[in-house]
Amino acid sequence: MNTAVPIVLAGARGHGRWHLDNIRRLQDKGVVRLAGVCELTPLTPDEIPEGLGTPEQSADFGALLDSTGARIAVICTPIPTHTDLALTAAAKGVHLLLEKPPAPSYAEFRRMADGVAAAGVACQIGFQSLGSHAVPAIRRLLGEGAIGEVVGVGGAGAWARAEAYFRRAPWAGKRRLNGVDVIDGALTNPLAHAVATALALAGATRAEDVARIETELAHANAIESDDTSCVRVTTAGDLPLVVAATLCAEDPDDPYVLVHGTRGRITYWYKQDRVLVQRAGHGPEEIEYGRTDLLENLVDHLTDGTELLVPPAATEAFMRVVEAIRVAPDPVRLPDDAWRPVPGEGRRAVPGVDGLVAAAADTIALFSELGAPWARTTTYPPAHPEEVST
Repeated sequence: MNTAVPIVLAGARGHGRWHLDNIRRLQDKGVVRLAGVCELTPLTPDEIPEGLGTPEQSADFGALLDSTGARIAVICTPIPTHTDLALTAAAKGVHLLLEKPPAPSYAEFRRMADGVAAAGVACQIGFQSLGSHAVPAIRRLLGEGAIGEVVGVGGAGAWARAEAYFRRAPWAGKRRLNGVDVIDGALTNPLAHAVATALALAGATRAEDVARIETELAHANAIESDDTSCVRVTTAGDLPLVVAATLCAEDPDDPYVLVHGTRGRITYWYKQDRVLVQRAGHGPEEIEYGRTDLLENLVDHLTDGTELLVPPAATEAFMRVVEAIRVAPDPVRLPDDAWRPVPGEGRRAVPGVDGLVAAAADTIALFSELGAPWARTTTYPPAHPEEVST
């Protein structure tokens, strides 16, 4: 008997290609079977990885779920479509792997999470870094007092994206499209993992764990949203957490999260599952960890009750940050003398931004506190309804 779980993938181009390859890997192990692909324009045979067979294709997501008998839907579609597609699947009893960010607003997130819970289906949010075995290992180290009392958490992401990246889809680089929230910014999409991972290491994942959020949003590219951003979250336990990000780095590097303690610090390069522990009385210790794939974890949850690694509840605090960015004033446009074109790469770089991002994570400080003249701070929730910035 074939026990492979039938899957429908909604959104198979762009980042969806990664999901196709991952489904192929798990199909080779006999874990899943690609039963269907939902795309507005069907994939050509060349776009389907060898070994996946000929999945059924349709632009009608609901009909495809019915005709394929899918047990799991992987949703990797434009951000504003996530909630409606998730609820369509949930209403049919189909379990979910929902790409990050799960929704463009906290209200849409709650509508999705509450609807999924009411339907009784499992939902995993696609923060792959939270499947790393490094996350619980670091939490154990912190609980044992390895670096003393935790005094802050920083996150740094210095990436580069060509100007074409912001033309990859009609919603790319947008805060809103046709009156609908998108919120496709550096901290909410490409470097969302840095925010979610920092919150997880701070032990602040639920909505009630967040007391205050300060945002500083700017862009060098000709876009509506932010490409150079900073956020400070103050937890209910008064722990400060700063994540700084840019898509305009001079020398792009791997993003990381940095936990500061009274007797040391822990650096986690989350794309590499690599951890560096530096603490008083010990030499530096570097450790590489494994990672549990989130789709495989979802299948294990359905077959033997394994605990989900990233259920919607684990992303509530992240969605509070998305909401703070959503309601903030539009990002500041960097002056023309604050960026330069990078010859031959079709992108813009902000001189000095690499150091600024690293310093923010290292000192738990906002861009404005580090002397960036263009930075404008917005606090959420505001002390008074009419207060939008300081």
